This record gives sequence, structure tokens and C-alpha cells, in this order.
Amino acid sequence: MTDIKLMLQKLDTFVVFRKIKSDPALALFIAALADLDRGDRAQAQRDYCSFCAELYKDGGSLTLYLLRLMLEDENIYMLRKGEGIDAGRQVEECLANELYTLEELSHIPCDEMIGRIGYDGFMPGYEIEALDFSKIYAERVMQIAKYGYGIYAKYHVFVVKDGQIVPVEYPDSVRLSQLSGYEQERQEVIANTMALLRDKPANNVLLYGDCGTGKSSTVKAIANEYAEQGLRLIELKKRQLHEIPNIVRHISRNPLKFIVFIDDLSFTEDDDDFAALKAILEGSVSSTASNLAIYATSNRRHLVRETFSAREGDEVHRNDTMQELLSLAERFGLRVIFRKPDKELYLRVVRDLAQQYGVDMPEEELFLRAEQFALARGGRSPRAAKQFIEFLKGAEV
Repeated sequence: MTDIKLMLQKLDTFVVFRKIKSDPALALFIAALADLDRGDRAQAQRDYCSFCAELYKDGGSLTLYLLRLMLEDENIYMLRKGEGIDAGRQVEECLANELYTLEELSHIPCDEMIGRIGYDGFMPGYEIEALDFSKIYAERVMQIAKYGYGIYAKYHVFVVKDGQIVPVEYPDSVRLSQLSGYEQERQEVIANTMALLRDKPANNVLLYGDCGTGKSSTVKAIANEYAEQGLRLIELKKRQLHEIPNIVRHISRNPLKFIVFIDDLSFTEDDDDFAALKAILEGSVSSTASNLAIYATSNRRHLVRETFSAREGDEVHRNDTMQELLSLAERFGLRVIFRKPDKELYLRVVRDLAQQYGVDMPEEELFLRAEQFALARGGRSPRAAKQFIEFLKGAEV
């Protein structure tokens, strides 16, 4: 039988994993233990059942739940290890003690909790497993550059809201295997991404070309494909480019690798966000990090919307200013163009997607209808091909 008073005292000494005690499920489990220690069985029953309700949202295993909390926790030990510095003897001792306590806690069987509560009616249960928390945690630390910590261990796609990096719970799940055509263009982006993951010099990348050719899908698919190798994606809106220095400060010491993704990028000649992007592309000290690369997509090669009236301005050195604006794209180390597909490529994409979606139709009819669909929507593109196949699939009886 568990010595509840001693267990509660051990939990009170937590330093490294102190934050996880405020987790809704764990807090209720600890509350139920405290209720039993006070002899308040009625309150223990309420807190225990509330704990089970929270636990069931994430499965039914107390051991696996505590293990996940532990591995995803952003604590002083993990932060120091992520920066590649010594955690210190005192922190190491705290860690060892707390890992052992969490393992003990994770092994308390539901039958013991239910027996101590003493209710004769039905009570929900949970599972426990025999896992070595110290060994598992040590292995995770050894591969910290692959798994990360905190929110970066749980999620791999993020956005910026109110100046904070927040996770996207349900990102676009597109995979490289689902994308057809543009293999050579896509391979250039993949090779650059692999250089980033291998701690080799990686370029900032501009993917430009016609609408619907798969530029954004390429970046998202790469992020999904290599998430398990330590790649994370932070998507920014153009109006958030001024956030880049803050992002760099936040992630520069993180062992993971990051793509800052800017979709559909373009500027006007007097755009204030121009300078923010120019700073990071030129490598200003406050705006760069070795574990980060900028990936941007645009329908415009020069990125800047130029008007004829702008060329007639009264600036003395107007030509120098215009050249600076138009040369922004040249500051990307890698520029990949996605041209509008010809008929052969378009129909190949249609055929590949039809196989993926399980559309059963004679190829001659499929291609004829695909061409008609593209004509009605302004031209051929991988996007039009996907919309066509999804239309056929949705019309199946």
C-alpha cells in the first residue's frame, strides 16, 4: 500500500517538474490523495472521478499520461540540456529524485484508490504500466534535437498570436507522397531542408510562380515529413514580419530546427514590413539564428508591386531605390520557380490524384473531363486537378 502522506510530502519537494502539478488531471489525482490523507472519502471520491474524466480525454493510462507530461515539460533541466550546457549537480539531484517519485505515483493502481475511497457502487478505473521513467527520460534527453521539449515536443506547426508562438492543433496533413509533378523543384527545397536538419549551411528559400502550382503545399508537406527528425514550422502573416527578431530570440537556443513560413508574400513600394524581411535576409545580428530558415511563397518574382506612376516620382536617386525594392528576391539564397503546368504535366497530376482518391474512370474520359474542368476555371494547375478529382469523388453514389 502506498504511504499517501509520504507521497504528498515528496510531491511538495518538486523543483524541476513543479509546473506539471498544475495539470488538470494530475492536480485532481493529487487532490484525491490529499482528501484520503485527511480522511475525507466523499471529497476523495469526487476528485478521483473528476481525475478519471480528465484522464480519459488522453487515454486511460495513468503511467502513460504522467510520462507524456514529464517528457513535454519545459523545465530548467531540459532548457539547459537544450542549450548544451551542464545542468548542475543540484538540478541533477532534483531530477533523479522527482523522476523516481513520478514513477512511484504512476504505479498506484486504481484498485487501491477505489478501495481506500470505500464506495460500494461502480467506480471508474484506469490502467498502469511498468515503465522506467529515469531510463526513458535519459533517452529523450540524448535525442533532444529530434524530439524537443515543451510545446515543441507536442506540436510541429505554429502561428504567432499577440506576439506569442502558439501551436496549431490540426495543421494541414498533406504529405510529399500526395504531391504529383514538380519533383525537381520540390527536391531542391527538400535538399535545403535536409542541410538545415544536419547543421549544415541552409539558404532562405523563395518559391515563386503561378497560383495553384503547389508552392505552399510543398512547404507544409516538408514540415510534416520531417517533423520526426526535429523540424518545426512557424507560419507568419506578412504583417507580422516585425515579429521575426522576437521569434529568433525565443528559438535561437532551441535544439530543434525551424522554418519560418511566409505565404503569398508581396510588398508595396512604401511597405513598412519590407525592412523587417530585408534585415533577416541580409543576416543582421538580431534577426538570424543557425537553426532557422525563411521559406516564402509568392506569385511575383520581384515581390514588390511596382506601378508606372512610382517610376515618375521626384526622388533624386529614384533608380537606386527602385533597384533595392526589385532586388529583394535576390537576397533569398535559393529561388525555385513553379511554372504553370503544360497539358502533359497537368494530366499526369490528374492521373496520380485519381489513383490516390480511388476514382475509377476510363483514362480517356478522365482526361477529357479534366481539361474541360480546367478550362472552366481559368487554366491548368495542380490545384485545379485536385479540385476536379475531389469533385468526381464527391459525386460518386
